[in-house]
Amino acid sequence: ARQLQKRDYREFDLLIGMDRANLRNMARICGGDPEGKMHLLLDFTDRPGEVADPWYTGDFDATWRDVEEGCRGLLEKIRK
Repeated sequence: ARQLQKRDYREFDLLIGMDRANLRNMARICGGDPEGKMHLLLDFTDRPGEVADPWYTGDFDATWRDVEEGCRGLLEKIRK
């Protein structure tokens, strides 16, 4: 992993964040999201929203489930 850079917006089709704060920061770094490339990971599931942050919840299992489900949904979208 590395910090997002402005040029990443041109180079990648999808930019994925875990929560809305991530998306705000990503949009700030990239100068917005005019092409709709930025998404929450759980947008690719049947329960869109933010990934549970174990720093605050202490529930690492919930975070694992969120990330696993989101990655499966994202992979399904990419395969289509």
